[in-house]
Amino acid sequence: MSSLSNPESKRRVIFDGQRLCLEDIAAIAQGQAEACLSEAPEFRASIQAGADFVARLLAEEGVIYGVTTGYGDSCTVTVPPALVAELPHHLYTYHGCGAGQFLDAVQTRAVLATRLASLCQGMSGVSVDLLMQLEGLLRHDILPLIPSEGSVGASGDLTPLSYVAAVLCGEREVLFRGERMPAASALAAVGMQALRLRPKEGLAIMNGTAVMTALACLAWQRADYLARLATRLTAINVVASAGNAHHFDEALFAVKPHAGQQLCAARIRADLASDRPSRNEQRLQDRYSLRCAPHVIGVLQDALPFFRQLIENELNSANDNPIIDARNELVLHGGHFYGGHIAFAMDGLKTAVANVADLLDRQLALLVDTRFNHGLPSNLSGATGERAAINHGLKALQISVSAWTAEALKQTMPASVFSRSTECHNQDKVSMGTIAARDCLRVLDLSEQVLAALLIAARQGLSLRQRLQSIELSPALAEMQAALSERIALVEEDRALDADLQRLLQDIRARRWSLYE
Repeated sequence: MSSLSNPESKRRVIFDGQRLCLEDIAAIAQGQAEACLSEAPEFRASIQAGADFVARLLAEEGVIYGVTTGYGDSCTVTVPPALVAELPHHLYTYHGCGAGQFLDAVQTRAVLATRLASLCQGMSGVSVDLLMQLEGLLRHDILPLIPSEGSVGASGDLTPLSYVAAVLCGEREVLFRGERMPAASALAAVGMQALRLRPKEGLAIMNGTAVMTALACLAWQRADYLARLATRLTAINVVASAGNAHHFDEALFAVKPHAGQQLCAARIRADLASDRPSRNEQRLQDRYSLRCAPHVIGVLQDALPFFRQLIENELNSANDNPIIDARNELVLHGGHFYGGHIAFAMDGLKTAVANVADLLDRQLALLVDTRFNHGLPSNLSGATGERAAINHGLKALQISVSAWTAEALKQTMPASVFSRSTECHNQDKVSMGTIAARDCLRVLDLSEQVLAALLIAARQGLSLRQRLQSIELSPALAEMQAALSERIALVEEDRALDADLQRLLQDIRARRWSLYE
């Protein structure tokens, strides 16, 4: 096993070339687990064999792309032997042209852990010293300041990963102990020495998919929780709007065998369990945003296992070029730096997530409208008597939800179809995987804001429905309502809701509520 429990400290994730899961990367990124490079002699020997094989080829004047030649279209340029040692440092130097916001601390840890996982496959010709230096950055939480923009996703995440390579060598800047400082100062503070890269090591650090894959690991985990919480919120909204429980009958969903859709229906069915009649006698069918909720959330639910497979295969791959196969004494030139699988996963995930946000936006629109909410007050205002005339409840919140949803939907344009020919037409078909991953995270940000607003509406809608009639909630919904009532005061007199929203956003991202375990 590559993940081990340590009851005396954080969970330890062992990097030994064995398969890791995306939760391992997320746990390291969130400070819940410690990255530990394996000390097993056989593992370290296999890593060193790659570095030794590269050294032997150099001694024998072998030709290796990016070691004895220039990079990319410059592969026809032969590097004089006396200058080979300088080449890796030139690679990260001239790629120091990133722009945009820096990756945050969680994302940066995920990048470091993801690149370490790939290099531990032992197919990149790097030394154990390099792996230990990466582990050291994670152990001491020395975080390179990595600009988020500048990668086309093949040859991997060259420009953003150049900032990792530079920091390993004591150059550029880091975030350390809450302060921005030169990398050399942070390394010195913890007793680490700046690394001098060996031939092939600059390329090995940079020529891979670590940034897009790291972001994908984080995005997947957020999307999984979003699907669960959207399902619970749908059940609450069915109750709040006096909807029909029979739309989620097991017999109904048995005839359309999408497993994720069936799972969503089963979860809603369980959440609605009570002694209420299963059928509303006043109308046969609710509107689509309630009736078809399993069909919408179910797309995301069904896609998640497939996207996990794509992400974890990339995480556990040697996504480098050339591949250094020391065991068989082969140097294999190819394109494993290409991020097409991550690009596809992120383009697909952001679309499925945005559709769920749109579903919840429509549910809220029904809840606040007296034409469709079956007896609830306008805009879910809790004000009564003459003060009801001046109170507007969740009117503005519904407008904000509409804005966030529209922006999320706008972000779903697939990035992967916008390949550009770059670098003198050497990189003439690229993945755009990092842009797709960044887009996906933005869609998740917006969609989680929608979820936070719907939590306020859920607390409001259930309470107002209970003013109108006696309702016996299932244990799951009763527990959720109690938790929300502790977190959010009922909106009776108008008040600013931004503080509530920010607190609920933190709750969502911390996965405060245990859902359908």
